[in-house]
Amino acid sequence: MNTWLLAAGLALATPSPTFLPSQPPARPPLVGAAQLSAYLPLLKNQRVGLVVNQTSRVGRAHLVDTLKSLGVNLTAIFAPEHGFRGEAADGATIADGRDARSQVPVRSVYGKTKKPTPAMLADVDVLVFDIQDVGARFYTFISTLHYIMEAAAEQNKLVVVLDRPNPNGALVDGPVLEAKYRSFVGLDPLPICHGLTVGELAGMLNGEKWLTGGRACRLKVVPVGGGYTHATPYALPVRPSPNLPTARAVALYPSVCLLEGTNVSVGRGTDRPFEVAGAPTQPPTRPYQFTPRPNAGSPTPPLNGQLCYGLDLSRPAPGEPAQTFTVRYLLDFYQQSTDKPHFFSKYFGELSGNDSLRAQVIAGRSEAWIRASWQPGLMKFRALRKKYLLYPEK
Repeated sequence: MNTWLLAAGLALATPSPTFLPSQPPARPPLVGAAQLSAYLPLLKNQRVGLVVNQTSRVGRAHLVDTLKSLGVNLTAIFAPEHGFRGEAADGATIADGRDARSQVPVRSVYGKTKKPTPAMLADVDVLVFDIQDVGARFYTFISTLHYIMEAAAEQNKLVVVLDRPNPNGALVDGPVLEAKYRSFVGLDPLPICHGLTVGELAGMLNGEKWLTGGRACRLKVVPVGGGYTHATPYALPVRPSPNLPTARAVALYPSVCLLEGTNVSVGRGTDRPFEVAGAPTQPPTRPYQFTPRPNAGSPTPPLNGQLCYGLDLSRPAPGEPAQTFTVRYLLDFYQQSTDKPHFFSKYFGELSGNDSLRAQVIAGRSEAWIRASWQPGLMKFRALRKKYLLYPEK
């Protein structure tokens, strides 16, 4: 079994030198939101709804404040998981309200209603989507994008996607979602790591007729500028969600998140979510220990108050690739579990997206054997993906 740990060639607002790319790009990518001249004409004399969160920035200003100051008629803010300000805990229902600063009504698309209803879009002509993604199928912002586009297609609204780099943009890996496991953590037949920006994915949703009824919405994508490629390292200026506070967590997320469908804690309720993993049902001889406690990101963390034995994954080993997906952690924790009959939860199938991964782990298959089993579907997806790329691979 490989001994490397997942690396991160990324950086967040307060990066550690460990996570900085060795050769940063000559100029940083220019996000779609910063290219005002490319999309302001589309918003002129229109009633505009924004699908945004705390990552929706133009420089240091929020997109809501920027557009409001320019006289754009903002009639609604649609709040995804974690809310408009990105402060709600994982899985928390988001309530309707009003933004105190701009006085724009806030309508939840994470709770009982995930797809905007006709009533929610009655005062909207154009929907602007501007949310940072991290390139994993189960990161729910791309499911929100799907439902926004679907509602827009049904109600003849224009969708404008302000594109942003994918910090795991060179990574196309993992099993492709099977239809029987379709859920809000996986609506479309994507591998776990899809290697697309939200703008590219929007084109795929339209082009492959994955929206209900095979509809396509009216779509305009404002691409990332500045010579961006899928290999360009990108320093996230704002944490994309409460439990992805560092570059390392973002890089580990696609691999470690599979453990959320098991009895292993991924560090929610600690100061290093997705950088540590462990459980009371692991051997006490494991090299790292932690105890989850309620915090702002996880008021009721899994295994709350229980001493967990496991691994500290926060430091990459020398020479690790910057972007990698692995089932190594999943195999390791299953093999060392002292309670294998209760290791997997029903949620695991939704995260893995197939019937086979759980059975393969239980059967003791190697990572190489497991990876080989998903290659036919992954090869088909890679070929499909090329049709929708807006940026070079390198």
